[in-house]
Amino acid sequence: MSRTPFVAGNWKMHKTIEEAEEFITGLLPLAGAVDDVQIAVCVPFTAIQAVVDSTRGSSIEVFAQNVHEADQGAYTGEVSVAMLDELEVHGIVVGHSERRQYFNETDAALRVKVAKILAAGLEPILCVGESDAQREANETEDVLRVQVTEGLADVADEDLAKVTIAYEPIWAIGTGKVASPQQAQDACAFIRSLVADRSADAAESIRVQYGGSVKPENAKELLGLPDVDGALVGGAALDPASFAGIIEGARA
Repeated sequence: MSRTPFVAGNWKMHKTIEEAEEFITGLLPLAGAVDDVQIAVCVPFTAIQAVVDSTRGSSIEVFAQNVHEADQGAYTGEVSVAMLDELEVHGIVVGHSERRQYFNETDAALRVKVAKILAAGLEPILCVGESDAQREANETEDVLRVQVTEGLADVADEDLAKVTIAYEPIWAIGTGKVASPQQAQDACAFIRSLVADRSADAAESIRVQYGGSVKPENAKELLGLPDVDGALVGGAALDPASFAGIIEGARA
């Protein structure tokens, strides 16, 4: 089955509104009319409205980098799905390893978040991945099984393919290390097999991204793997030309 590649750039805590608008101005001529790859920029909350406005009429979508699982309440500093939906975001990234590590993100919370994002008609990107120590201990599949199974637990079988799963080995994020093509393919294929345990049709349709030191130089090889359907890009997504190079790698 043919799956549309999905390349998303995660800006993390980078770019003021002015810098975000400059980025979009640089990216639009390079990728604003691409129609064979889904493209998203995952921007800080403060820049969402400006980037939504700047990308109108283009093929570039805007995703938020996190959301709280509650609809409303006494959660200082947090935002809800409804608040983000009002800003016209297309989707939301949840479960990034930095959220898990620094902010105690739990699989139980992610289970709720993914379902609520879907219920709002938005697209979730669910991030999963193992640490260096877990890989060395041959625990990669055990970790992925828990994270994927829990994250999708409240998603109906018919909605599974609406979720994008981003496999990001923690040891390859921002380190310059990259999973070998075989490591990336094996992990993404295993993730797809976990979805197949619930629905064979969904497993054929769901997209599994690879993330971890993806660059224009290695994008074509990584994104050409049978079970890798795109990339969640960190540092290389902060420059328009670099990000466009990765998008081009997905088109090859």
